[in-house]
Amino acid sequence: MKPAILLFIVSGALAAQTAGPIPFGSALDADRQIAESQLLAKEATAPRLRAKGDQHRTYYFPAAKTDMPYRLYVPLTWDSQSKLPLIVMLHGAGADENRYMDMNNRQMLHLAEQHGYVVVSPLGYSRLGAYGTPLRLPAVFGQPEIAAKQRAAVTPEAEHTLELSEKDVINVLEIVLNEYPINSSSVFLMGHSMGAGGTWYLGAKYSKLWRAIAPMSGPFVDQANYPWDRIRSMPVMMSEGTLALPSVQGSRLMRDWMFQQDFQFEYYEVKANHPGMVPLVLPAVFDFFDRYRDR
Repeated sequence: MKPAILLFIVSGALAAQTAGPIPFGSALDADRQIAESQLLAKEATAPRLRAKGDQHRTYYFPAAKTDMPYRLYVPLTWDSQSKLPLIVMLHGAGADENRYMDMNNRQMLHLAEQHGYVVVSPLGYSRLGAYGTPLRLPAVFGQPEIAAKQRAAVTPEAEHTLELSEKDVINVLEIVLNEYPINSSSVFLMGHSMGAGGTWYLGAKYSKLWRAIAPMSGPFVDQANYPWDRIRSMPVMMSEGTLALPSVQGSRLMRDWMFQQDFQFEYYEVKANHPGMVPLVLPAVFDFFDRYRDR
């Protein structure tokens, strides 16, 4: 039986709001971090390999003083010259750079090959790094008090971990951009659960990097402190499982709120629990990115 699906699409503009770095996430400056990661990438990718297929890789992460793993897939059908679209995939809490690449008989890799995408999955420094945002369950959209408590509970040690997690994602992105001929107007961001929270966060903070974003079952967004203006013109596909409690309640509230605003926004819902929704929505996510990539 096919999963039940609900799809909502809205588009347009929202009045600008601004937020400082502390309520929004880590205090890292986005432009400074990109420049730092670009310098690191030039050292990490010399000489340029440009290998194809499924690759388990590492690079030396100076800020963490250790080698950091990441997973990369480059289509076997690539002609070694044409510019490629790129997807950055952020894993959920407790997982690693391999979990979502390998799940469901390597569905992600098959879709990447079929659609012609490079896909890279960073560790994000640790399995619980959260990519720079302190928000996680149960701080879903519509729970500002819980979000405020989670932000207030961030210790200096935890803040350092958040920064390293954010840095790792941008480092890995810049390494791939430096090595492969990626089409800069076809770079996409997606993630599940904690990775969805990271997608919302990094999607806005580094909005100039992404053509579109696709957070899956992780509406970890505080309405009052999120910089909505940064994603106002960015296509967003939000997906959820009807059995994913309590995530689905927050996603539906967020859906309804964004539906009333003028975003380029799509909502996709399937009959599944929190982990079970991923394989059901992945094909639709790739189709969504296809609509916005340059050919």
